[in-house]
Amino acid sequence: MRNRILVVQVAGLGYDFFVAQNGGEEQHGLHFRAAAGVFPALTCTVQATFRTARPPSEHGVVMNGTYLRDLRKPSFWEQSSGLVSGERIWDSPRASARSAGMLFWQQSIGEDVDVLLSPAPIHKHGGGMVDDVYSRPGDLYTKLVRAIGKRFKLSSYWGPMAGPASSRWIARATAEIMGMDIAPDLLFTYLPHLDYALQKHGPGGPKARKAFTELAGLLALLLDAAQKADYDILVFGDYAFEAARRPLYPNRLLRKKGFFKTREVRRRSYPDFHYSRAFAVADHQIAHVYVQREKDIENVAEALREMEGVERALIAEDMKDAGIAHPASGQVVLVAEDGAWFAYPWWEERGEAPDYAAHVDIHNKPGYDPAELFFGRLPFLVSTDATLVKGTHGKTGDGRKVAWATTLDLGDVPAGLLGLARRLKNYLESVP
Repeated sequence: MRNRILVVQVAGLGYDFFVAQNGGEEQHGLHFRAAAGVFPALTCTVQATFRTARPPSEHGVVMNGTYLRDLRKPSFWEQSSGLVSGERIWDSPRASARSAGMLFWQQSIGEDVDVLLSPAPIHKHGGGMVDDVYSRPGDLYTKLVRAIGKRFKLSSYWGPMAGPASSRWIARATAEIMGMDIAPDLLFTYLPHLDYALQKHGPGGPKARKAFTELAGLLALLLDAAQKADYDILVFGDYAFEAARRPLYPNRLLRKKGFFKTREVRRRSYPDFHYSRAFAVADHQIAHVYVQREKDIENVAEALREMEGVERALIAEDMKDAGIAHPASGQVVLVAEDGAWFAYPWWEERGEAPDYAAHVDIHNKPGYDPAELFFGRLPFLVSTDATLVKGTHGKTGDGRKVAWATTLDLGDVPAGLLGLARRLKNYLESVP
């Protein structure tokens, strides 16, 4: 048993995908096994579950965004750790003078950790953006840029140019930190690039293979660095991908039925969340539908159940059974059929689209927009064609298990990621 632990989250590392690409369960001396995912199978939800060892119904991160009810405003990819409720699995060890760190996990800024890296760009008043990374200690990012020889580029982390360069930089930064005096006893890191390839090209084909080969190399780098720095390692995937065949547009249906309201500004259509009786906040294969009036809930749910491509529309007890009954959730939660996913647009005509539709605007769009991974028709714009997306996730169940492996002795194989997080929590509390 070593004294320190590196936890590596690999975006999109499904078990079936891993075995097919790897040719078996063994890689770099690690034995990968299958675990059930967290529902909904989304980045922020899984990360919140793992750091708290609690389900979404308790920690409250039910999607990659949030709906600010007081402001009547959906917002995605906010970085405040205050969005995650509950104790952290490192709280008890840190009380015993052990240290913790988080690298590029969502909603990590403000966490009570000793080492921290998180993208934190500065949006300039006149347009444009200054790439920057929030770090703790404050000079850590500067030291890493000097050691690695380049700055972290946000364009490699999201948008049409997102790709393996993001994972390479994060992996090298992780290896550097494990060799520093500030190296924490528990260190979380994140490798994102596989997710981009699988969304753009689907979980099969040469592009998926190339992304996996790149991942294998980065895992080898981290394993080597971990061994040299006397770290055990735990690697896990957050969700499994499936081929995306068609986007669904719940807001178009809600608009036609008079629930979703818009306002026209210079011939463009913008949502009116103040007076909309219901609207959907889309996130891959899940959509949270916020209904203003209780008397409308059943009517909204029934209308959406009849929508082609919708597998389930959860309300009340259904949401409790699914583990997402929380004030942050919509009154109705939609689950897509296999191969389908939810897109946020409410407009039908291209000229009606709001200005931000053709831009990378991860915070203001009322839903996750994977079309931002593709270039648009004009320079500096992204695509608005949702049919380009070839891979999606969000559902759990048969065929959607994730891969995980560890050098730790955690006892019996856990049933799922929540169980794995609880095993790690117990392990941390048992280490003197």
